[in-house]
Amino acid sequence: MTTTTTTTTKDGTTTIEAPADLPVIRMSREFRATPAQLVRAHTDADLFVRWVGPDGSEVRIDQWDPRTGGSWRYLNVVKGEEYGFRGCFHTVREDRLVQTFTWEGMPDGVSLETLSFEDLGDGRTRMLAESLVDRFETRDAILASGMEVGLNDGYARLDGLLDDGEV
Repeated sequence: MTTTTTTTTKDGTTTIEAPADLPVIRMSREFRATPAQLVRAHTDADLFVRWVGPDGSEVRIDQWDPRTGGSWRYLNVVKGEEYGFRGCFHTVREDRLVQTFTWEGMPDGVSLETLSFEDLGDGRTRMLAESLVDRFETRDAILASGMEVGLNDGYARLDGLLDDGEV
């Protein structure tokens, strides 16, 4: 059975799904933005640090090379505790990002993430994200980590940046 969590805010609905038969997490979210704005929000380091992560956290970029074949690393600082994340940009296009993602606290738990940006017209875009991991235990640990809170908090901040014309 697929596990589905849906959260609706004033700006959008985030749906997170974990199918029973695959070690994958699928997420969808609509934004009042163009695909180009969303790709920029995910690849421009100055913008990325302003919206990603749970409320009360601070993001510090260590390395950021958002191009096909580039790599990245950042620290998420929460209540004085640092959590390192790193990966490689495999594909950077105007409608699609493919990257690896590793939380350094679980270095064997590498996920392959694909973000697709579907232009819905009228200044709206649906972002579809899929994170594929090697084991169900890894997927379930990610789901239990508070990922949903970080996504929803971060996307609320991204909505604010979009509304203010900063992206």
